[in-house]
Amino acid sequence: MAHLLRGKQAGVQKDLSSGLTPELFAIDDLVRYGVNSQLAALAYDPVQSLLAVGTNDSQFGAGLIYVYGQKRVCMTLSTPRRASIRQLQFSADKLISWDSKNDVCVFSLETGRLVASYAPPGHVTAVLTDPSLDYCFIGMQNGDIVTYDLDRDTLTSFRIPNLLRQVNPRSKLVPVVSMQLHPRDIGTLLIGYTEGAALFSFKQNKATKFFQYEIPRGAPGGDPDVAGLHEVRRPRLSHAVWHPTGTFILTAHDDSSLVFWDPRDGRIVEARTIQTTNIHVPGGGATTMDSSPGIKSMKQPYFDIAWCSKENPDDTGLLIAGGTPTSCPTPGLTFFDLGPTPNYQTSSWDVLANYFRVPRRTHILPTPPNAEIVKFLLIPRSTPHYAGSNDPIAVITLLSSGELITLSFPSGNAITPTNQLHVSLTFVHPFVTRIALACVDRTRWLGTRESRQHGPNFLLGGAEETKPLKRHENRNIVQAAHADGTVRVWDAAHGDEIENSAVLQIDLARAVGRFEDIDVTQMSMSGATGELSIGLQSGEVAIFRLNQNPQSGREPPPPKPNAPPGRLTNIVERADPVLKEGLLPLTLLNEQQGPVTALKHSDVGFVAVGFRGSIAVIDLRGPAIIHTQLLSDLAPKNKKASIRRSNSHASGGEEVPTAVEFGVMTLDGDDYSSILLFVGTSLGHLETFKILPASNGTYSVAFAGVASLGDPIISISPINADSGFPAYATQSAVGSLKTGNRINGVLVVTTTTGVQVFKPASARGAHNCHNQLQRPRRRPSLKEIGSAKISHVLDVKRFREAIITPTGDILGWTGPSELALSSTSGAPAKAYLAWISGTQYITPSDMDILIGGPDRPPSKRMLTEMREAESAARAAARSGKPPPPGPNGEQEGYWAYMQRQVQERTERLGLMDDQMGRLEETSSGWANDVGKFVQKQKRQMVLGAIGSKLGF
Repeated sequence: MAHLLRGKQAGVQKDLSSGLTPELFAIDDLVRYGVNSQLAALAYDPVQSLLAVGTNDSQFGAGLIYVYGQKRVCMTLSTPRRASIRQLQFSADKLISWDSKNDVCVFSLETGRLVASYAPPGHVTAVLTDPSLDYCFIGMQNGDIVTYDLDRDTLTSFRIPNLLRQVNPRSKLVPVVSMQLHPRDIGTLLIGYTEGAALFSFKQNKATKFFQYEIPRGAPGGDPDVAGLHEVRRPRLSHAVWHPTGTFILTAHDDSSLVFWDPRDGRIVEARTIQTTNIHVPGGGATTMDSSPGIKSMKQPYFDIAWCSKENPDDTGLLIAGGTPTSCPTPGLTFFDLGPTPNYQTSSWDVLANYFRVPRRTHILPTPPNAEIVKFLLIPRSTPHYAGSNDPIAVITLLSSGELITLSFPSGNAITPTNQLHVSLTFVHPFVTRIALACVDRTRWLGTRESRQHGPNFLLGGAEETKPLKRHENRNIVQAAHADGTVRVWDAAHGDEIENSAVLQIDLARAVGRFEDIDVTQMSMSGATGELSIGLQSGEVAIFRLNQNPQSGREPPPPKPNAPPGRLTNIVERADPVLKEGLLPLTLLNEQQGPVTALKHSDVGFVAVGFRGSIAVIDLRGPAIIHTQLLSDLAPKNKKASIRRSNSHASGGEEVPTAVEFGVMTLDGDDYSSILLFVGTSLGHLETFKILPASNGTYSVAFAGVASLGDPIISISPINADSGFPAYATQSAVGSLKTGNRINGVLVVTTTTGVQVFKPASARGAHNCHNQLQRPRRRPSLKEIGSAKISHVLDVKRFREAIITPTGDILGWTGPSELALSSTSGAPAKAYLAWISGTQYITPSDMDILIGGPDRPPSKRMLTEMREAESAARAAARSGKPPPPGPNGEQEGYWAYMQRQVQERTERLGLMDDQMGRLEETSSGWANDVGKFVQKQKRQMVLGAIGSKLGF
């Protein structure tokens, strides 16, 4: 009877958890967003318009491959062995990967399955495929190249030995570092080794040219260290690439040298670094183009190089990652716009050399400071040939931090990934720092879209997977804050079809009026209005509303200073000029009371903000600040008002709001219901405020009481004590107050050590301790119903950031850049819904068997065909010809055909019996669960009768 007594103390007369059993709770992983680990590889196919990324093997998960297309199209592939992805390449309808376990895997893009896997006897150092070939060239650490047949799924007998042994027989371990086919002659392969490069002719089956870079004595080379000027140096080769038309060859070396070769005779045309030319000429022939030539510093190695071109492949440029001094204040990608290539037949040697010495234009495509560029990926407009570098429109840069930066090419302007890349890639573009979730009305979300100026989409491939359309009137809308001050809003769904897959972007930095120190601490979105409030570590609160931008296309004037504390700043003019319609800035609060620690945007026009030691309430009808309050003035004076003693010794220290919520209910002692504001603090205090209409059409806030719960408060949930439904401040609930509607409500308050149910403002109620957040409990008695393990899905270190939705879904982090949406009633509900919705599909032939039976006589058409077949057979027998084939294409008579048909029908009927038997087992299990529920209801009826006799 203890749980019945606790329910009475809480003000709840009914068991609101009636019918819930432990069997109904099971964790089901619905969908994942983001990437499971640090990005390591990129690939793009312009023909199919698909983007593939690979991740590293880490403590958060094995290396995976994600293939992204239009909207929410995503395919996840895994390698046979746990490993990090090193390289990805598209080849027709296949995707080839090379990983850290030296496995070369072939995946089918049509089926999403592993087609073949090859583990060569040795270490793989380079992989090459071509869209026009069915072969994969695999470079090995010993310098050999083996070939794998992608169509026959087997290793071929063709093999290219280490070609450098022909010029240096003592070379034993010379790894292959790069391979590239001639852009206009697929029969010529450029192979880069650590000690030089070589051209291999498939037609002649031999090497035709060798390119070994040697710096003579007295030449500066690319190394700033002058100690080796009197020695002959052979720097290690790191890259070897073709000119887009095959006119020249470029090799890059570890000493920052860029060497341009004539592939016809093997001579050096020019050797330079990014800043200096003629570095291979002895006697001071080098020319430095740096603005500070006297300063020498270490240079970065070359991380990646692409010799790209415009639509005309003779109009070329070099895009280089690395090679700049480590002291360079503006890191990024270096682009040499070389311009049209001189005619090789008519140009002098000096003209050819000046083409590389004096680029037409040199500029930097900027990337964030303090982050090295690991590699980049060019996005060509149409063709996958020319090594994927012909007429690119954008470049995706992978940083050492694992983040992505997308830039326009060749201008280098930042491109937002919103509605350009898959929403999962926005998690690392840049990293997500905080998330929030709101349940937005389905109809409102369908109309919530933004109109933004952007370039052409380059992810258009793939077909969306067919998913069920569940009946959820509210959508799970995620708000994700990023490290650059951008907030993105999108639908996480319920594991069902997403009707509006668009992403809304908010430029928070522009709304606040500065572009640094933008650290989001709290976000709250109204499910009824779609308005969004964002709180910052610096203390500001910016509020956004869906609207049209009258200043679209025009850069707004410089922002004016923000208003002082106690006043709101109008920030309507601070909208992004490229945004025509979307979530636009509305107003800004800057109370200068420290970081925003709690925030709630209600459905009825009020916003409550908690700062360090104070709260503020905003009425958006003005908008205006209608109340501010110091928490120190509300501390309970009477210790007897505490529901229970604190176990956490949280009575000391500064009091900070930790949770705020709006509700509509009747307070203890009142005879009417009103709009209430509940504020929970770090010291375990729960303050209640009334929001009442004033005579002049505004609203006022009055303090109603405080309860001391002893431990820091995590969440506040008002519920209707009679029905168990939520008692939040919705538009319908507030509208019913005009008719005198009364709501008998209680609060379910979660603290760091337990859950408490009581009637506000300060009445006693039921409480229970917990040690796992995933334990469901009964209301109001808080008796445990069951427990479900979720640590195998979510990161245990970030349990506190997990969000539980009203529909029972859990949104939480599985790693630094991946979210999981899980259901708490997955497996049992799935089984029943599959049975009810009729997933046992029946074909017309099955209907013939079920209705007509296996002995159904042949139709008139079949009898006519039978007679004609017999006549043809007799005619053929008289002429000595073989009988014509039967209806199934075989040499059989029609009666034999009919006999076989009857036999097949009988077999299919037996198969249908088996399916019906399994269906009967499923329905039997469902009936057993229903029986358990009925028995439970009988027990509760008896207990209820006993309780009523005892006065409960």
